[in-house]
Amino acid sequence: MRKLRFALFGNAFQAKKSASVQKLFCLLEEYEAELLVDEVFFHYLVDDLKIAVPKQATLIRDDKFDADLVVSMGGDGTFLEAARRVGNKEIPILGINMGRLGFLADILPSELPNTIAQIYADDYAVEDRCVLQLEYDHGQPEGYPFALNEVAVLKREVSSMISIRVDVNGEYLTTYQADGLIINTPTGSTGYALSVGGSIMQPGCHTIGLTPVAPHSLTVRPLTLTDDASITLSVAARNHRFLVSLDGRSEKCSEDVRLIIRRAPYSIKVLKRSCQSFFSTLREKLMWGTDVREG
Repeated sequence: MRKLRFALFGNAFQAKKSASVQKLFCLLEEYEAELLVDEVFFHYLVDDLKIAVPKQATLIRDDKFDADLVVSMGGDGTFLEAARRVGNKEIPILGINMGRLGFLADILPSELPNTIAQIYADDYAVEDRCVLQLEYDHGQPEGYPFALNEVAVLKREVSSMISIRVDVNGEYLTTYQADGLIINTPTGSTGYALSVGGSIMQPGCHTIGLTPVAPHSLTVRPLTLTDDASITLSVAARNHRFLVSLDGRSEKCSEDVRLIIRRAPYSIKVLKRSCQSFFSTLREKLMWGTDVREG
């Protein structure tokens, strides 16, 4: 049996989302796998949940780690954080859904035995997911400048809209008067963008979505661009500041800064079971095409 190294990241806030980790430990021990555990998650398991972590496990204290596979145990938020930690390492990520909906973390805890067996049998697929990169025309973003789901520009004040001028590849597109604008990948099309009327995109599509948040115009609709586009945003706000959110990580930004968003030079690899498909996920997670009048 080949030796595999698993790096484990998990939700360190809700106990019920971490309970199935013991099942994972037992399975990896059966396969004599090498285990790495994120330090924050490790202390949460040991100190708060009193779960015994295998003694041979190595702690991950920063982003300098190597593994054959990353396991994310939690919801999609946990998966996004694991993706941030993986960065450009090209390590496939397996998402175990301990939350509610779960488009990224879509493996149920009950499916763990079959999933691990399929991994060792090479019976799985790896999908490349586009990542967005944020740059400023002067200065640098405060935090990690990459996003797997979306980059969102949002107002700070409750009562006033912001004005967002959009240029695509140097050509003026339009100026949105809205509460915000979401620039999303196909992966992010089932996240924040979906909740404000954005189009669902199949993973693997070479596209980027522009989805306004509460636009003050009946003619404004979501727009899909090719993912080789360079998108420049110029924002004006009543208080001269606005929020920039990358996969939910927010920072304040001044209106004298222009934002440039384009596809990152790397992708995130997502591990999928061979029996899974995007369309089956749509039917199961969103009850796609279900007639509520039936049964």
